Amino acid sequence: MLEETNDPDFSFGLASLGDVYCNDAFSVSHRAHASIQGITNYLPSFAGFLVQNELKALSIALDQPLEPVVAIIGGSKISTKIEILNNLSNRVDFLVIGGAMANTFLNAKGYGIGTSLSEKNMLKTAEAIIQNLESKKCTLVLPRDIVCANSLKIDADIHIFEVDCCPADKMILDVGPQTLKMIINVISKSKTLIWNGPLGAFETPPFDKGTNKIATYVAKTTFEGQINSIAGGGDTLSALKGSGSDSKFSYVSTAGGAFLEWLEGKSLPGIESLKE
Repeated sequence: MLEETNDPDFSFGLASLGDVYCNDAFSVSHRAHASIQGITNYLPSFAGFLVQNELKALSIALDQPLEPVVAIIGGSKISTKIEILNNLSNRVDFLVIGGAMANTFLNAKGYGIGTSLSEKNMLKTAEAIIQNLESKKCTLVLPRDIVCANSLKIDADIHIFEVDCCPADKMILDVGPQTLKMIINVISKSKTLIWNGPLGAFETPPFDKGTNKIATYVAKTTFEGQINSIAGGGDTLSALKGSGSDSKFSYVSTAGGAFLEWLEGKSLPGIESLKE
């Protein structure tokens, strides 16, 4: 409890155990805890090499990027990524939405989504984001076709439909081939890519195909020097590892929560305290 409340006496006690403080854990730098922020008030403090590399890579991608910039944001919930979407809408040229989060956007545009996972209470928020993007240079990229099944199972009978033809008894579990071509076309025009969140239910094959194909394409274009690719977030790392592409991106963040807060445009307490 003293750690999480950033108690000054506890911070001082930690500082008394050493002569210098080095933060080499970017993944916890979004936490204003005693061993991360408070301790810097009592010791000479520095960033470790890993943190330095992380900040350099992230700064190049978002603050000083080669343009055009594309961001792929997937996952299940808009509610956890509203601030990310709002921040990136002012910073990127293309915003690709995937995963179950895309279902809510599709529903907000009037498309039926069958029994798909979505956030009914976020429809107005999705509508507002769509309208907001229309007034900016950022192009919203949503699925054009969808991979559907009756249930989320490895041996599920899958079908591909146009985005406006989702059957009432099926769920959307991945993006279709037309959508993949569209995303690849957007990436081919871009010089910087930021990725957080899978495009489909990647944990259950064959619904990992969309994520795997895009990951493989990004890895290829990165190797060819055509794009600077940055990825982060727990599910994203798992998905990239599953495709064998994780080591082929320009940089893969070590962080989950800290990476998300960086995408939101927030300052990180553990990093800010090193500047003081």
